[in-house]
Amino acid sequence: MGPDPKLVSMVIKSALAASLVLTGLCLLLTGATSPAAGAADPSADISINPPEEAPIDADPAGEQGDCPLSSAYPEKVQQWCELIVEFAAAHELPAELIAAVILQESGGNALAYSSSGAVGLMQVMPRDGLAAQFQCVNGPCFASRPTITELQDPAYNIEYGTRMLAGLVSRTGEVREALKAYGPMDRGYSYADTVLAIYENYR
Repeated sequence: MGPDPKLVSMVIKSALAASLVLTGLCLLLTGATSPAAGAADPSADISINPPEEAPIDADPAGEQGDCPLSSAYPEKVQQWCELIVEFAAAHELPAELIAAVILQESGGNALAYSSSGAVGLMQVMPRDGLAAQFQCVNGPCFASRPTITELQDPAYNIEYGTRMLAGLVSRTGEVREALKAYGPMDRGYSYADTVLAIYENYR
């Protein structure tokens, strides 16, 4: 007789929870607080109380049961499977990589809002809210970005974040370099390596 499926499921869930706790502790120890050059802040910095509420129009793909993403991803990430797969394919990136970014950035919370103002599933800096306070040489750093309300829409956020990451891959020629640019400026390669570790572990 084989192992009890419920026991196996419990062991896997416990291992995943421990892994996420360790990742969170690592993020807390790095103390990253500055805004991202490309996208956002680490997920350890996320609040569950966004400044604005927006309707979620996406159909969760988790209900369809045919998600090609690893079943190891939490349901909060898998529910966006259809959007992840669609936009990853459109921008020629692996769907598992986008899922890894979402897990790291927001844990699958479409209304996630960081203490520096990054918004949504892929934690993109908007032009308004807290992000408007960041000033660059020629004015507000994120003036050309979408609004908080736009970025709280799951489809919009995943498409925008995936397109941004694809552009960075094209510009840098390497996924690790692109992730470094996508993440917070003061994290160096640690952000990129964290996302790549998730990508490898969940494939």
